[in-house]
Amino acid sequence: MADLKVTQTRSTIGSKPKQRGTIRALGLGRIGKSNTLPDRPEIRGMIARVPHLVSVEEVAES
Repeated sequence: MADLKVTQTRSTIGSKPKQRGTIRALGLGRIGKSNTLPDRPEIRGMIARVPHLVSVEEVAES
């Protein structure tokens, strides 16, 4: 199972509070900030809620 590197690419200004909460739950908060998360259905669902604010890369598990 691989990990996902999630990077915030756009600002949350003007987005809905639920989307801002999802960004915070992913461990992000600023443009350019990245977080490595396990590739699980819960994480994929969170990313699916904010695809316009983040970019995702798969990374090999270390």
